[in-house]
Amino acid sequence: MDIAANLTAQPGFSGTLPPKAGIGLKPQHYGDALDAAAQPGRPAWVEVHPQNYFCDGGPPHRWLTAVAEQYPISFHSVGLSLGTADGLIEDQLDRLAALCERYKPAIVSDHLSFSGNAHDRYADLLPIPYTKEALDHFVAQVDRVQQRLGRQILIENPSCYLAYADNEMSETDFFAQLILRTSCGLLLDINNIVVTTGNLDGDPREWLSQIDPEWVGEIHLAGHATEMHDSGPLYIDDHGSPVGNAAWMHYFDFISTNGAKPTLIEWDTNTPDYATYMAEAHKAQAILDAVAV
Repeated sequence: MDIAANLTAQPGFSGTLPPKAGIGLKPQHYGDALDAAAQPGRPAWVEVHPQNYFCDGGPPHRWLTAVAEQYPISFHSVGLSLGTADGLIEDQLDRLAALCERYKPAIVSDHLSFSGNAHDRYADLLPIPYTKEALDHFVAQVDRVQQRLGRQILIENPSCYLAYADNEMSETDFFAQLILRTSCGLLLDINNIVVTTGNLDGDPREWLSQIDPEWVGEIHLAGHATEMHDSGPLYIDDHGSPVGNAAWMHYFDFISTNGAKPTLIEWDTNTPDYATYMAEAHKAQAILDAVAV
């Protein structure tokens, strides 16, 4: 399966996301986004967590229907739990499939993570071990999702705070095998690379150098928090502040080398007013515009 061609073929507002800057849409910004739809400087597209719309109707769907008439939409799922040992959460897949049929988003994505086991569900995206057994399992789950949805999905690289002692391969090697075997794509989160390599003493440039740009269907940018401990800094992926300088630098380098990609600003905690949020999106758009010149 050709990743770029498959993305272009997906139904939606314009069939695919434009290689421009978008924002993660929050309920407090519905009205602002709709008011800005016909104005210069509007977001080029918006992303939502589909789990927030796993209801039959009501105000969430009225708002999302109005937004979908004005903007291309991406669904960024946080609930499939693809890495769970017992397999993905079937109810989540059923609801996601119904929502995709209803809104036909340009892109659907989830995470290289798990969020529970046979008995409990966790409000977190926990990293999986990079072993052959985990890879085989994750491949099977991604195949299930893509077959059910009838489309390619993107998988996001995680933010990590520790490494499993039994890892058998690097994160980038895991992604290379996952993409080869499923034809899924990569949702490249630059901030997560900064967080992971910072916590695990890695090199973000080396991480990025091992990524085939053809894998990348979307990029995420966000801020993170830093806690100082006796052992050194701990970087926490909280999406609660402007994009950090390191993430901007690595984003610029990646885009300058590989060309424009749909780029999302995430700001999920301490969410600012719409104008402040859009100022971050305009920074990303300025980099995209510079690359296009």
